[in-house]
Amino acid sequence: MIKSIVKKGEYFDSVSLMIVGKNITSMKNVIEATVVMATQENKSILKTSNLYLDEFEKYDDTDLLIVIKSDHEDRFDEIFKNVDNLLSEIRNKKDDQGTFNPRSLDGAIQVQPDSNFALISLAGRYAGAEAMKALKKGLNVMLFSDNVPLEVEIELKKYALENDLLMMGPDCGTAIINGVPLAFSNVVNNGNIGIIAASGTGLQEVSSIISEEGFGISQAIGTGGRDIKEEVGGMMFISSLESLKNDENTKVIVLVSKPPHPTVLKKINDKLNEISKPVVSIFLGTDSKLVKESGAIAAETLEEAALLACAISDNVKISKVREFLEERRNNFGEIVTKEIKKISSGRKYIRGLFSGGTLCDETQIILKKDIENIYSNRAGDKKFALADSWISKEHTLVDLGEDEFTVGRLHPMMDFDLRNKRIIQEAKDTETAIILFDLVLGYGAHIDPVNEILPVIKKAQKIAPGISFICSVTGTEQDPQNRSKTITTLEEAGVIVMPSNASAAEIVNLIIKEINK
Repeated sequence: MIKSIVKKGEYFDSVSLMIVGKNITSMKNVIEATVVMATQENKSILKTSNLYLDEFEKYDDTDLLIVIKSDHEDRFDEIFKNVDNLLSEIRNKKDDQGTFNPRSLDGAIQVQPDSNFALISLAGRYAGAEAMKALKKGLNVMLFSDNVPLEVEIELKKYALENDLLMMGPDCGTAIINGVPLAFSNVVNNGNIGIIAASGTGLQEVSSIISEEGFGISQAIGTGGRDIKEEVGGMMFISSLESLKNDENTKVIVLVSKPPHPTVLKKINDKLNEISKPVVSIFLGTDSKLVKESGAIAAETLEEAALLACAISDNVKISKVREFLEERRNNFGEIVTKEIKKISSGRKYIRGLFSGGTLCDETQIILKKDIENIYSNRAGDKKFALADSWISKEHTLVDLGEDEFTVGRLHPMMDFDLRNKRIIQEAKDTETAIILFDLVLGYGAHIDPVNEILPVIKKAQKIAPGISFICSVTGTEQDPQNRSKTITTLEEAGVIVMPSNASAAEIVNLIIKEINK
């Protein structure tokens, strides 16, 4: 049975609601529980999960929905009472550390007058004003918030450039400044490779591989994904290039993004022509000829970009990197043969479930070399845009970090609830051959991702023994979750773990080609 309680006008942040939801789910006789704000996106999730009630239509973003599925009707009253207690505890929780937490930017500056950097994470409608306030007080800014109007971003970046300040974001999820990991970032070695990225997970993938290869990062600057659009004009991307050009600790520069608008790419290339330091560029999906015009070394994948930067830093010929990658691809045959035997007859489609948008994009680019029909909520071709992101069609790659999934709830790197439900949904589809996914480690990410996802994978394996699970792990040995331990645990559960997102896509491509034969 499904029952609900609606609390009108009671707002809780997504972290609090995740904690409450997990506590409810662990209660006796609770089959499933969801505690969310009544946004349209969350209502769509409830519909997909078969937890939606028609009465929810009259509620909006400021109302709290508590939905419980239980097999004991007589337990509902007690369950809802416990929910009230949990919400009350969170609402009234006090800081027991004896520390003073400022409630405003001015208060924070009074406590730390020497600070020159502000990390801002607020609802998008308020974030721009706070970012401008910080800039006007002479602070460099990392704006984590998304859903900030484009015109506000342009205004912020113009002000920052006029006042020699760094303005990372909006929607900047990753940076490593002066050795300090910020937001979603990994524990990496210090070194002489600088990164500029209009992609958070792209930055994480590249910086983690560099560190795992024994090299290190001087600075890793995130710009926010819209910086490379025509309207913004690459303002912070180009400004950051100037900074790394003048940084004596940076010997090699790596650029990471989706394809910049042609006018922005020309500006970037013009700036690169002023830089004597070696530059490796991975503009996913951009014609490499356009990159080479600037003298930069074009990479085809995030992994290749990282390895090329390491080779240059180590004075090794870059041809050695490409030889290594080609040789590795040639040795994938054994894994392909093993997985083909596992996949049941009639199963023929890939279902990719990503927490990293750039990893989803990279996978599409690699797979489209041999597979035509790949549907996605990040499809470059509108013909292959999913009509409903909650429902897969043929080969499907979904970025669960898109706004449609994250408004009113945590990012999927922190909250696995949506992906876990989607894994079971895909396992029940008799045409699913491969479930491909990423696990992103590091600060900000779920502290114990394996124990969060493994029970769901095992459940899916029971539902559909003839499915192959393939993933990549973005992270380092120093990360709180520990990369090698994560990989070992996954492999023990029958998951194929590849060394990078690109190699995971490559092996999936080979498996599907064999299935099609």
